[in-house]
Amino acid sequence: MKAALDTNILVYAAGVNDAARQSAALALIEALSVESAVVPVQVLGELFHVLVRKARWPAERAREAMLAWRDSFETAPTTPEVMAGAAELSVTHQISIWDSVILAASNDAGCRLVLSEDMQDGFTWQGITVVNPFVAVRHPLLDALLGHPGAVPPILHA
Repeated sequence: MKAALDTNILVYAAGVNDAARQSAALALIEALSVESAVVPVQVLGELFHVLVRKARWPAERAREAMLAWRDSFETAPTTPEVMAGAAELSVTHQISIWDSVILAASNDAGCRLVLSEDMQDGFTWQGITVVNPFVAVRHPLLDALLGHPGAVPPILHA
């Protein structure tokens, strides 16, 4: 089973926000195998934008972070077919086009999960489910992916 990482996971791992979120994001990423994690190209662009605009990192540093994620995990490209699927998803489910691109690219890459704190937890589309990895009770598919049913990593409470 594969899971796509949403932008907020990578942003938190970079230390943007607070230490608790960084610790939780890093623990989650470390628990995933390299083969089980995918980073949509859309997420790489959003990561660069957040690091430069919101976190005020120098563009060179943000580029290095973006390239490090690209080199660490499989990427899911934004193809013309992904854009068409994303537009359909956006229209039919009133989801932003950018979140729709992440979902469609993740689906195209064979992911079963999108790990995101920002998207609607539990939303399912064409067999892919959005899961918030920071809730107190983990989704069974995330437990299965991590191979530790019942084990609780550092978590965040909303």
